[in-house]
Amino acid sequence: MLASQRRSLIAELVEREGAVRISELVDRLGVSDMTVRRDIDRLSSDGVVQRVHGGAVHPDEANRADEPGFAAKSLLQQAQKQAIARAAVELVEPGSAIGISAGTTTVELARRLTAVPGLTVVTNSLPAAQLLHETGGPGHTLVLTGGVRTPSDALVGPIAVATLASLHVDLLFLGAHGVDATAGLTTPNLVEADTNRALIRAGHRVCVLADSTKWGVVSLSTFGRLADVDVLITDSGLSPAARRAAKEQVGQLIVVKPGKGTA
Repeated sequence: MLASQRRSLIAELVEREGAVRISELVDRLGVSDMTVRRDIDRLSSDGVVQRVHGGAVHPDEANRADEPGFAAKSLLQQAQKQAIARAAVELVEPGSAIGISAGTTTVELARRLTAVPGLTVVTNSLPAAQLLHETGGPGHTLVLTGGVRTPSDALVGPIAVATLASLHVDLLFLGAHGVDATAGLTTPNLVEADTNRALIRAGHRVCVLADSTKWGVVSLSTFGRLADVDVLITDSGLSPAARRAAKEQVGQLIVVKPGKGTA
C-alpha cells in the first residue's frame, strides 16, 4: 500500500470513528509503529487530524458541540486523567458503596479500585462495568443501572433513573463534558443530564473528576451546580483565575500534576 493510500485510509477512519489508535493502525495496515507515526505527523501538519498520545483524533474532537465517542475521548489528556484517578482512589474507603458515572476519567478510576476491598460499585458506565467485572477486587459487588447506550458508552434514560432512585452511595465520582463557574456541570446529551442528576441525588458526597480542558466549556444541558460538588479533582493546567473561581464554590479543590502528586 502506498503512503498516500495509507494516509487516506487513516483520515477516513478518523472522520468516521472520531479517533484511531496507533496500535490498531499497525495491525490493520501491516506496517511498523514508526511508519504509522510518520503518517499521522503528515496528516496532522496538513490539518486533517489532531495528533494525541497513542493515536489521532478528529481536529474538532476536543471542542465539538455534539457528544464525542468514548474511543475519541479516551485518547485526550491521558496523563492528566491518570493523575486525577490516582488522587480519586485515595478518597475511597474499604467496604463503602460508591457510584461511578460514565466518562473516560472515571474509567481510569475504575482501573485502580482493585486495591480497595469490599466495595459496592454502582455505575452507568459500560467500560467501567466491564473492567470491574474482569478485574474487580476482593469482595466487590457491581451494580449496573441499565438503560439506553449513548455514544460515550453511558447507560441513560428512564430505566437508569428509576434504578438510581432507590439506591444510595457514600461517594459519587462524576465526570462532565464541561465545567463552568456560571453554568456548572454540563453535557451535550439531554437524557444523560437527567441520569447524572439521578446519580447526584443518590450520592451522599459528590466528587467531580475533570481535567483542566473541561473548564470554561459549556454544553447544552446543566445537570449540577458547582456548589453541589464536595470535591473537584483537576490537573495543574487549570489557570489561577479558574482555581479561584472553583474554590469559591466547591467544598474542596484538589489539583494534581500529571505523573506526580498534588499541586
